[in-house]
Amino acid sequence: MLELFRFPGGVKPASHKQASSGSPIVRAPLPKRLVVPFRQSATGPATIQVAAGDKVLKGQLIGRAEGPFGAAVHAPTSGTVLAIESCPLPHPSGLAAPCAIIEPDGEERWIDLIPLDPFTTEVDALRTRIRDAGIVGLGGAAFPSHVKTKASIDTLIINGAECEPWITCDDRLMRERADQIVAGARILGRLMGAKRIVFGVEDNKPEAALALRNALGECDSHSCQVTAVPTLYPAGGEKQLIRVLTGIEIPYGKLGPDFGVQCFNISTAYAVARAVLHGEPLISRIITLAGNYAQPGNFEVLIGTPMESLLPLGQPKADTDRMVMGGPMMGFALPDLGVPVVKATNCLLAMSPALFPPPPPEMPCIRCGACTRACPVVLQPHQLYWYARSKNFGKTQEYHLFDCIECGCCAFVCPSRIPLVDYYRFAKSEIRAREKEKVAADQARERHEFRQFREEREKAEKAAKLAAKAAETKAKLAQEDTAKIAAAQARAHPEESNESTKEGA
Repeated sequence: MLELFRFPGGVKPASHKQASSGSPIVRAPLPKRLVVPFRQSATGPATIQVAAGDKVLKGQLIGRAEGPFGAAVHAPTSGTVLAIESCPLPHPSGLAAPCAIIEPDGEERWIDLIPLDPFTTEVDALRTRIRDAGIVGLGGAAFPSHVKTKASIDTLIINGAECEPWITCDDRLMRERADQIVAGARILGRLMGAKRIVFGVEDNKPEAALALRNALGECDSHSCQVTAVPTLYPAGGEKQLIRVLTGIEIPYGKLGPDFGVQCFNISTAYAVARAVLHGEPLISRIITLAGNYAQPGNFEVLIGTPMESLLPLGQPKADTDRMVMGGPMMGFALPDLGVPVVKATNCLLAMSPALFPPPPPEMPCIRCGACTRACPVVLQPHQLYWYARSKNFGKTQEYHLFDCIECGCCAFVCPSRIPLVDYYRFAKSEIRAREKEKVAADQARERHEFRQFREEREKAEKAAKLAAKAAETKAKLAQEDTAKIAAAQARAHPEESNESTKEGA
């Protein structure tokens, strides 16, 4: 029996998972158009490999992974590329980025799929397959997964906690496709030399835990095991789950592999299995439709599907006033429902005044300390709030602002209903912007100083050349003057010149 530990803080919001967790996963219908962003990972966009008018097959590479942290992008179905243009992305800023607009032909014609044997194929080839399949962290971070597999570890943790309210896509995936999840976990374990694999599942998902145990079968209980962890938000945070299962506290600036442990999401492990065992790139994912829907549930949706085309599946009720991508704790309201599903999308939450009443007016902080007690990273949220509000960004950094994981526990328990996370995000963005401006200013100063140095050097070189030329001219003139004087003297005293000539003879 694995000994469990506890991370500090945390909250227990109502889960609201029953409505969507009871229905099996349904494949979403093919939309009329797909909008596939070339930026699907947290580390940068892929290099575009198609042009308007091109015919593509399902799974065809349309964005090549570049650099060590790149992640590939693929066509979710067969069809025609109508255009490559900038489109809004599902992001709080509403920023746009290059996307491939694909019109499906309805034939769903795949590329040639090449499976690999996960236990005889070289680990470098497996890692390349994961990279070329475009697999990123599907728990929300969207960090390229092949990079994380380069670590050498003792313990691999597969994160099935899914702690945020309303979201059940990982729960259903574990119930229905546990064998593929286990297969993906074993592949990841081989890549990193893990001595044991631990599946962490919150104890409010007994069916999912049972399905994983059945899929493990005869696996040695010392090397592979499913462990139920207490239901406490944010137990699904990577560092929090590592703390619960191993007792290891990962400090800010350090990563799990520094302590011999690595963590992957359940959906990521499933995607790895599909890529290696079946040759399928990551072109779809499971998404929860929850909240103010008449028909909540979980759907397998192609990457690039416009969010608005998912609404008929869940049938939002008439009083729905906004849509949120993600859960109520860490999600954000979508400014435009025409934005596409991306690899980081796990939930489309319909909100209404009845289910999610508008927050009351923000009141002054009373320094009650509730936020500090709830913080799972052991920060002082009230201090961060005061300094962020007063724009004293230096102090926010002294109080470890960037340790904040923006889980929302502090705002959840705040009796003054202060949107604390909004202040932290504002401070972080301002600090990043100022650091970017400082870097740009330093580069501009260096360019200016180098230009001044170059101009002074060129001026000195030019002056030296002019001085050398003047000296040469002066010497030449002096030599000519000497010759002229000698000639004049010879003309003035020819007899002396003759005598000197005779003496010389």
